[in-house]
Amino acid sequence: MSSDMNSSPPPPPAVLSYPPNYTFPTHRLSRVLRNPDKQPLVLVACGSFSPVTYLHLRMFEMAKDYVRQNTDFEIVGGYLSPVSDQYKKPGLLSAHHRVNMCNLAAEQTSQWLMVDPWEAFQSYQRTAVVLDHFEYEINTRLGGIATADGAEKKPARVMLLAGSDLIATMSEPGVWSEPDLDHILGRYGVLIIERAGADMDQAIDSLARWRHNIHLIHQLVQNDVSSTKVRLFLRRGLSVRYLLPAPVVDYIEEHGLYMDDGPNASAASGAVAAEKEKGKEKEASTSTAAC
Repeated sequence: MSSDMNSSPPPPPAVLSYPPNYTFPTHRLSRVLRNPDKQPLVLVACGSFSPVTYLHLRMFEMAKDYVRQNTDFEIVGGYLSPVSDQYKKPGLLSAHHRVNMCNLAAEQTSQWLMVDPWEAFQSYQRTAVVLDHFEYEINTRLGGIATADGAEKKPARVMLLAGSDLIATMSEPGVWSEPDLDHILGRYGVLIIERAGADMDQAIDSLARWRHNIHLIHQLVQNDVSSTKVRLFLRRGLSVRYLLPAPVVDYIEEHGLYMDDGPNASAASGAVAAEKEKGKEKEASTSTAAC
């Protein structure tokens, strides 16, 4: 049966907090399934996006092709979720600029991607909690995704979209807490974009218990553009046009960003430090595995 859209949504789980004046973006979320036999799928990419590059955007397109050709899902939405300023990454640009650049990239180069600022404008949130937030907003508050005939609403599956460096850290003992890994990989699942020179077999073998929820997507055209390389180019006064969407390049030039950016850890090492710290806190909590 379809949900009653006139009823007030239940309150969010206690674990979720909200930044001031926050509204969940739904302007490009497909609220109706084209194929009633498919399960709706929402892709979420978490990261610094400092700055967002064409590879970040290309990941969503590769995932779309993979999902269409290899799964029974139908993608109804794609979200970039920039990390909080409290991510503890040296030299991380302010969330204000990073969210603005992501919005420029999504709105001016894509017909289906959105930027969710929920994670960016508050204290650091673990990846597991970020995914909980998306599931709550789409399946509880919105009631899921309707079939074309309006006969029912199906809950959307939320999945993490990431580069192969993420799965490498997940396979490293002590970096991610076991409950968080089980929550992310067991409850949600992940689509991993293979990056040039990365050997994923060993990493995935160590995560074998969740192998059914780990989807490895090969790059048919290798692209190793990274935010780290872009920042290095900018510090050296080199052009970054055609590595980033033109509106993002214009924004960087207009605001004079990254010109004095100091030495930075990679996004992966920033994630390691943040998840390790929060993972320890999570393991100490008795309510760790709560949904």
